[in-house]
Amino acid sequence: MTRIIMHGCHGRMGQFISKMAAEDPDTEIVAGVDIATNSVHSYPVYDDILKCDVQADVVIDFATAQAVDGLLSFCEERKIPCVLCTTGLSEAQLQRVEAASAKVAILKSANMSIGINLLFKLLAEAAPVLAEAGFDMEIVEKHHRQKLDAPSGTALALADALNGAMDGKYEYVYDRSSRRERRPVDEIGISAVRGGTIVGEHDVIFAGTDEVITFSHSAYSREVFAKGAIQAAKYLAGKPAGYYQMSDVING
Repeated sequence: MTRIIMHGCHGRMGQFISKMAAEDPDTEIVAGVDIATNSVHSYPVYDDILKCDVQADVVIDFATAQAVDGLLSFCEERKIPCVLCTTGLSEAQLQRVEAASAKVAILKSANMSIGINLLFKLLAEAAPVLAEAGFDMEIVEKHHRQKLDAPSGTALALADALNGAMDGKYEYVYDRSSRRERRPVDEIGISAVRGGTIVGEHDVIFAGTDEVITFSHSAYSREVFAKGAIQAAKYLAGKPAGYYQMSDVING
């Protein structure tokens, strides 16, 4: 039985994960953390993770960037692994995550979907072939109107998969409205759409001469992310200190 602390338990993802974990005979959410402590959940809820004294095997985080520093301190002190899913972290926070992984197991992913994480691998293989053949690379992501960060963490991770396969020589461009010039060859354009209740759509476009190749991923329910987070929690529980990714979960 994997005992889980749900960090951000009242958010949309926290509620999905709570529901799915309750249906999984191998997992149990033993505590939650959220600003509002009034809850319909069967487990106790704390307004600050540093106040939580419940024994657990792993933390799943779907809260806010502002809460990540306290979360990492808690995990370091208690030696509890963390599945870190919050996006929009600052450079300083990313460095903090890296430092924390030397003390405790941290699995960080911009997207918990198995499909998206397989797409990272496919893009790393496709980019060198297509870019060298003169294809331009663009990313378009679409999310619901409530999403706070833009571009999405997943869009940036997709760009990193492309750029990492190309020795990091590409620049990310988010807005071309202030310039009037032809598109440079060494850039990856990233566009964000916000509206309605779109769960998450990502298109990676390779645009060449007279042909276009598009890799697309659409999430129709947040359950795909909840399922991935629970899989990651099971995998990470009991692991030694280190920086883990969803590719580790996929590869077992």
